[in-house]
Amino acid sequence: MFEALLSLHPVWQAFFATLFTWAMTALGAGAVYLQQEPTRKTLDLMLGFAAGVMIAASYWSLLAPALVMAEGKALPAWLVVALGFLCGGGFLRLIDKFLPHLHLNMPMSEAEGVKTNWPRSTLMVLAITMHNIPEGLAVGVAFGAVGAGFQEASMAGAIALALGIGIQNFPEGLAVSVPLRRDGLSRHRSFMVGQFSGMVEIVAGVAGAALVFIAQPILPFSLAFAAGAMIFVVVEEVIPESQQGGHTDTATFGTMVGFTVMMILDVALG
Repeated sequence: MFEALLSLHPVWQAFFATLFTWAMTALGAGAVYLQQEPTRKTLDLMLGFAAGVMIAASYWSLLAPALVMAEGKALPAWLVVALGFLCGGGFLRLIDKFLPHLHLNMPMSEAEGVKTNWPRSTLMVLAITMHNIPEGLAVGVAFGAVGAGFQEASMAGAIALALGIGIQNFPEGLAVSVPLRRDGLSRHRSFMVGQFSGMVEIVAGVAGAALVFIAQPILPFSLAFAAGAMIFVVVEEVIPESQQGGHTDTATFGTMVGFTVMMILDVALG
């Protein structure tokens, strides 16, 4: 498997990796075709798990390698990584401020961004799309780092990151499609909307890999940027949503399990 991936250009590696993460989103969205839909407690557990994976990936797969790669350059390593981290969060804040969107399980009156008359389903898809941008970017940058020949980057580590993001995309797809089904959309339309939200990861992944491969000196900054964007999404969206259903202990335990799983994947494979 590793040999086959190594033979591809980094952009193609990122494409196939994010194709997998999208497929996991689609698999989760497909839960609307089951007769028994997940309970809110299950959804909160899965959202907590997704948050844990993203937090762990932000450090183990992005920030830690960025600090090592930034050593010995013109600027201090901590400064490059800190700036990238803050810029990633700032970028998502700008999107959050202007892009019309609605977080899961929230009433239409709580829609954020520029005011529009768009339907609820569209606003929810935009919220998850914003969520998926840093995930796809992180995977793309990781494969770009391998292709650029950085010793600190490994194919196993990039694959571990893609696996972790893919695993946590399953509950994300489910968390989008199930509420839409409860809002009255057909099973097919709920599934299509849920899986569509993950397609942006493919675009972001390919763009991230191409950018790093073309401009290798910005790699540490790019890794930190992706980490900052992911942490912003986790704190601003995923964790609050996992706590709204009244199952706070369950969601918190899910976060710890998700963090542990991603940590094991990255350390064991990377």
